[in-house]
Amino acid sequence: MAETFKSSTDGQRITSQDISDRVRQLIGGAGDAAEQVSSAAVAVAAAIGTGLVLAAFLFGRRRGRRRSTIVEVVRV
Repeated sequence: MAETFKSSTDGQRITSQDISDRVRQLIGGAGDAAEQVSSAAVAVAAAIGTGLVLAAFLFGRRRGRRRSTIVEVVRV
């Protein structure tokens, strides 16, 4: 059985079904926005992670070239 409440503005009755419909509407809109933001955040995090791995590889490669020892093998 649905409870009814009187609205203070226009005197119409508000049922619990009206309230639950409104809550679903509000949550549905927020859920869509949250999904869009989270998918964008995942894409940005993946791009930053890839950039960091690439930068570490390139800097390590450069440092390895600068600090590597050159060995000459000479036959006598």
